[in-house]
Amino acid sequence: MKALILALTLILGTGFANSQKYAYIDSDFILNEMPEYAAAKEKLDKLADRWTKDIEQRYEILRQKKENFAREEVLLPAEEKKKRKEEIDKLETEAMQMQKVRFGVKGDYFNKRKELIKPIQDKIYDAMQIIASKRSYAMVFDKANQSNLIYADPKYDISKMVLKEVKKK
Repeated sequence: MKALILALTLILGTGFANSQKYAYIDSDFILNEMPEYAAAKEKLDKLADRWTKDIEQRYEILRQKKENFAREEVLLPAEEKKKRKEEIDKLETEAMQMQKVRFGVKGDYFNKRKELIKPIQDKIYDAMQIIASKRSYAMVFDKANQSNLIYADPKYDISKMVLKEVKKK
């Protein structure tokens, strides 16, 4: 009896698994075909470059102050040494804080990316859901962005359909 139940489960389970339809998209391809993504990415890159330069300038000033202090340390009185060390520590803390504020997990870059890129990604997601629903796909994978998808037959790539759906809106 147990063998019969096991055999039926395997047969029905295999039949059910085979009846599911799968597809994949390449979100990088779709994004690169969207002019609004290119504009948002350019804006984000300019901000990141500007912020990076600001931070690099702070670190350069800090480096110069440290070098000057190292050269002059032996000549300075104890009170002046303490004052300069405190100034260097303060500059270092400010530079690290600025880096965290700009590029940290909840930093300005993260928030700006969310503001500029997420609406575009949401459009892609919505379009992908429409296509998946119309064609009865059980799952849709994304082969972009360090996916674990090792091989995918191009006939299951619905990226162009999703792109067409995104452009409809």
